[in-house]
Amino acid sequence: MIAESPKEDLIYIEGNWYFPPASVKSEFLAKSPTPYTCPWKGVCQYFNVVSGDQVSQDNAWSYPQPKPSAIDIVKKDFTDYVAFWRDVAVTE
Repeated sequence: MIAESPKEDLIYIEGNWYFPPASVKSEFLAKSPTPYTCPWKGVCQYFNVVSGDQVSQDNAWSYPQPKPSAIDIVKKDFTDYVAFWRDVAVTE
C-alpha cells in the first residue's frame, strides 16, 4: 500500500484522486525528471513508483506550487497532494 486516507481527505480532480502528502509513503516514490506544466494547475512533479526492483515510470504526480486560480477552481488547496495513474490501483 502506497497511500491510505479517509475519502473525505482526498481531492478529486479531473478523474483522479489526490492523496494528502502525509498519507503517502514517500519510500515508494522517486522524483522523475519528466517535465510537464498543466495549463490551469501549473508545474507538475512526476514520480516513478518503486516497489522492490519494479519501477513504474511517471505513475504518480503532484503540484508543489499550484496556480492560485487552480486552488480557486478546485476549492481546496491541493499543494503536494499525490495522484496515481496506470499501474497503481486506487481502491476503497
